[in-house]
Amino acid sequence: MKKSTDSIFLIFSHRLTDSQIEELKKVGISKFVYLPGDLQILWSGVPPDVENLNSYLKPIFEWIKNKAKSDDWVLVQGDFGAVCLVVDFCFKNSLVPVYATTKRNTIEKIENGKLIKVSQFEHIRFRKYERI
Repeated sequence: MKKSTDSIFLIFSHRLTDSQIEELKKVGISKFVYLPGDLQILWSGVPPDVENLNSYLKPIFEWIKNKAKSDDWVLVQGDFGAVCLVVDFCFKNSLVPVYATTKRNTIEKIENGKLIKVSQFEHIRFRKYERI
């Protein structure tokens, strides 16, 4: 994946895995910018009863606008509606929104007469969001 910046802004609810960091470094990303604590709480806990997500996400839009520069990457994953709005914001502000793709490996076993199903997710690659 071709890139034109050394920064990625991380708008998601987790920490990057070692394999994700390795992949990003291979394409030249060296600066990983996580949301500050208060905005991380906001992003990780989008309430289902909020009518207007634009208003709710305003602090995150402001943070991105104040910190990111043209062509910076923004990893966006989370609440579907919030993701759509942030991706649209990125496109309108000349940023490059991306997301991580994974492969799910499922293990099933029976313990004490109960079926236990464990899903392990393996990072495969980052993919750019595309405009239609």
